Amino acid sequence: MVAASGWFMHPIRVRYQETDQMGVVFHGNYVTWFEIGRTEWIRNAGYHYKAIEERGLLLPVVDLHCRYLLPARYDDTVLVCTRVADFSPVRLTFESQIRRVTPSEFHAFELEANAQLPGELLVEGGTKHVWVNTEWQPARLNKVMPELYGLLQTKSSLAK
Repeated sequence: MVAASGWFMHPIRVRYQETDQMGVVFHGNYVTWFEIGRTEWIRNAGYHYKAIEERGLLLPVVDLHCRYLLPARYDDTVLVCTRVADFSPVRLTFESQIRRVTPSEFHAFELEANAQLPGELLVEGGTKHVWVNTEWQPARLNKVMPELYGLLQTKSSLAK
């Protein structure tokens, strides 16, 4: 097991279109927010997912876990908190939390893996992925993009 990386926080203000008739965020939107968190985690680390795809790598979700604790509502300020929980040359697991925060906490930033996250926990979960090539065959990240694999190793060792 690899040590988890630090957390990256990406702010989102709940839009009216994301709520349902009960006035709360529709449950499926949290999965979309998890995806936004993964994309922004990678971007914050210095990579664009599109550039990874251009190198012939895809990262499909093979497992999703989502536990709902409290609802988010229209105009709430929330942080999508994302970190790499585990990885190998062929697998990558992200941990995600959605947290309601005050306007003063509503900005992008990083925290260490063991740091106390801000705000109130609303939803927690994560996704598991496998690296595949454009033919959907397993691919080894350390062979195709050793620099990205090295970054994952660096980020996890910094979090210890």
